[in-house]
Amino acid sequence: MQKLIIPLAAISFVSLLPAGGLAQDNAAGEALTGDAAFGDWQDDSPGVRRHITVEDLEEPDLTAETSNPPEDVAMPPDAGPQVPDGFKVEMVAEGIENPRVIRFAPNGDLFVANSEAGEVLVYRFAEGSAGPTEESVFAENLNEPYGIAFYPPGDNPEWVYVAESDGLKRFAYTSGDLEASGEPEPEPESLVQGIPGEHHWTRDIVFSPDGETLYYSVGSGSNVAEQVTEEPEGGWEAWAEERALGAMWGEEEGRALVLSFSPEGTNEKVFATGLRNCSGMAIQPATGDLWCVVNERDLLGDNIPFDYATHVEEGAFYGWPWYYIGDHEDPRLAGQRPDLADQVTVPDVLFQAHSAPLNIAFSESDAWGAEYEGDAFVAMHGSWNRDTRTGYKVVRLDFDESGNTDGTYQDFMTGFVVGDAEVWGRPVGVAVAEDGSLFVSEDGSGTIWKVSRE
Repeated sequence: MQKLIIPLAAISFVSLLPAGGLAQDNAAGEALTGDAAFGDWQDDSPGVRRHITVEDLEEPDLTAETSNPPEDVAMPPDAGPQVPDGFKVEMVAEGIENPRVIRFAPNGDLFVANSEAGEVLVYRFAEGSAGPTEESVFAENLNEPYGIAFYPPGDNPEWVYVAESDGLKRFAYTSGDLEASGEPEPEPESLVQGIPGEHHWTRDIVFSPDGETLYYSVGSGSNVAEQVTEEPEGGWEAWAEERALGAMWGEEEGRALVLSFSPEGTNEKVFATGLRNCSGMAIQPATGDLWCVVNERDLLGDNIPFDYATHVEEGAFYGWPWYYIGDHEDPRLAGQRPDLADQVTVPDVLFQAHSAPLNIAFSESDAWGAEYEGDAFVAMHGSWNRDTRTGYKVVRLDFDESGNTDGTYQDFMTGFVVGDAEVWGRPVGVAVAEDGSLFVSEDGSGTIWKVSRE
């Protein structure tokens, strides 16, 4: 039910903690490389730039079994996100059970997937305000909603699409709706069928620029595809030719890939494979390319293999489960698919292992200056299986006017970690408003933040 709320106080935060050693070494803006590019939460600070390459991969360690999940604590009174000089941070909302993906409707309303609560929320803002003037539950009784998309593209979409862990629904929509005007279509069935819903459950969606294609990501069902070692009837070659390069068999069938559909949920195709968990997608405005941020596998060591962001080409294979970051073979599946070794696409931007990138958003605005226009922001949920904590931040990917990246990334929003064992915030969603402001959701404390120029 729609309700009027009192706007939250525009609580502004600046960098409250001293910059770490890496930030001081990085003051000139040059990217840290090699061993210097690695670190933990104490080395994070706005402005630190890193460049990790394929050559930085270590040898896999089959004895690695680190389990180091964080203890979630309340945000300390003197804490808050840290951002670069010249920016400010304001709290938008708090007390949300599980805010995940956030997406702006064309009219400026912010849609939020409150996943564990099974609902999609909407926040409305007055011009220039961080505190919402209205808040509403747009839809409820959903199965772990995550991805949100508006169709058709443009200023007047007619539908809001919501990806559930095992399917897809769409709601009729008129610009400005704070509540769905009716039941989802179809009801009670999903718009798409046969989507596995367990394990990696985060299903993101995005439309192609022309609105003709809906992309839908599906993560793997395991850490190392333990259930797909048996060769299918007819052999791997026939299977791959029939389905897609690197397609899976057994309990992993239909997973670790990006699917494509028509807006009506028909014409299903396998768009790309070997993406262990593409938990966030976006279209790059400069090129029209689909981009994914991917969580790679665990239990091979603290710094291996790297998570990544990459543009996704139709028909491409990105390695999982047999290979990672090119032709580097997972020793747990050694010798199973030598035919795929030279067919693995290397990602564009490599992140420190176990950073857990969950969402990506591009900025089309020049409100922050030309140097930010066309750049992307990635939310990192943070590690659970690394001796020292990493991730727990938002990073910036720098692109030139043609939409090319040099593979570096820069810390942009940090300060979510309290100590070696405790964190108060875990970034999940990123969205860029029409005025260029960056909005960030985090599900450690259940808050949403706005970053803008001072």
